[in-house]
Amino acid sequence: MKIVYVVDVHEDYAAVARAVNAAGTPDLLIVGGDITTAGTADEAALAVEAWLPLASRLLAVAGNMDSPATDARLASLGVSLDGHGVTLGDVGVFGVSAGPKSPLHTPYEITEEQIEVRIEAGFAEVKNCRVKIFCPHAPPRDTACDRIHSGLHVGSTAVRAFIERAQPDLVLCGHIHESRGEDRIGGTRVVNPGPVSAGHYAVVEIGEALTVRLA
Repeated sequence: MKIVYVVDVHEDYAAVARAVNAAGTPDLLIVGGDITTAGTADEAALAVEAWLPLASRLLAVAGNMDSPATDARLASLGVSLDGHGVTLGDVGVFGVSAGPKSPLHTPYEITEEQIEVRIEAGFAEVKNCRVKIFCPHAPPRDTACDRIHSGLHVGSTAVRAFIERAQPDLVLCGHIHESRGEDRIGGTRVVNPGPVSAGHYAVVEIGEALTVRLA
């Protein structure tokens, strides 16, 4: 299975097609949130509908710069991963939208407790899969993937606690543009490819082994 993961679109909708064209047609395209920058659910839905032909399957979460209404539209389009798990063969993908509460008061922030509840709901649907891929918009706290320019770590404590306990095979996140990179929490590989609006994406290949390439 080939997966292309993009995140932090921020209304550069054509960047998603450019990434897929560069990577080659995937079996699954995952959009990790911030489809818009405080845009409407209609705008996000139009973008998703335009991306559907790019892959055999598309799944998505909303980001902190999207909205609860965007999450509802993703669900109505049948592509939402927020608090939901999808099984593709022996691969399970699940996710959580939004960002944790912050001093910035961006459009879609929820409590760590709400993040935890949504994670557990999604994980329950894929926990028996051979390969488990977790797609939170926000990265786990205290990693190479959640450090802002000042050096502070601003990721989600709930995301980190879940990873420490459940050890999914791969975490694909975003949110913190300046923390493009990788880390590990136990046996879990954590990847923030950086914003697709800057030309970045990740390609995941799953066979007997799992590989990730950043571009």
